[in-house]
Amino acid sequence: MPASRPRRFDLIAFDWDGTLFDSTAIITRSIQQAVCDVGGAMPTSEAAAWVIGMALPNALAHAAPDVPREKYNELALRYRYHYVKHQDDISLFDGVLPLLDLLKQRGHLLTVATGKSRRGLDHVLAAVQLLGTFDASRTADETAGKPDPLMLHELMAELDVPPERTLMIGDTTHDLEMARAASCASVGVGYGAHSTEGFAPLNPLFIARSVAELHQWLDGNA
Repeated sequence: MPASRPRRFDLIAFDWDGTLFDSTAIITRSIQQAVCDVGGAMPTSEAAAWVIGMALPNALAHAAPDVPREKYNELALRYRYHYVKHQDDISLFDGVLPLLDLLKQRGHLLTVATGKSRRGLDHVLAAVQLLGTFDASRTADETAGKPDPLMLHELMAELDVPPERTLMIGDTTHDLEMARAASCASVGVGYGAHSTEGFAPLNPLFIARSVAELHQWLDGNA
């Protein structure tokens, strides 16, 4: 039977897109299409993927440096248009549900810290029948976007858990930078939006190349 209390971390915060949810390719294409729609030069796949996890206005501005500021609202609307067309085509990575079940059984508090909007997160949580799995969540439109640590500070305050008992798991340098700024430990995953080459300077405890590796590491170390 799983241990009734966690061994090291009381609170585990997950990024959503590219960490739990297999949405990186669709987000990347939606950003590229949106930029073209408003007359900008299509960003490369690498440039579009790099901004995943950031708050949407900052992400789109970074991905489309040639789009004037007065078109940012239109750019965001076009991104949402393209993403919504495909949001029901994507799903949790294989192995995520058993991993979350294990952590819940062991008594961890589970949270989501995401660059998505509240509306977007609530939609996917309902779609994959995960309502009730997470003890709290924060989205970029209701607090500061990554890598600002406010998202984690608010989750830790809400659940009364100190930084040394909190672990952040994500697929981007934005996630790991946020964890470091919040004085929390982190784990990077290498199957999402960012190359793991940029992870090492941010000192993650582990880099998981698959959900199975993440499951194994958390089972033995969390």
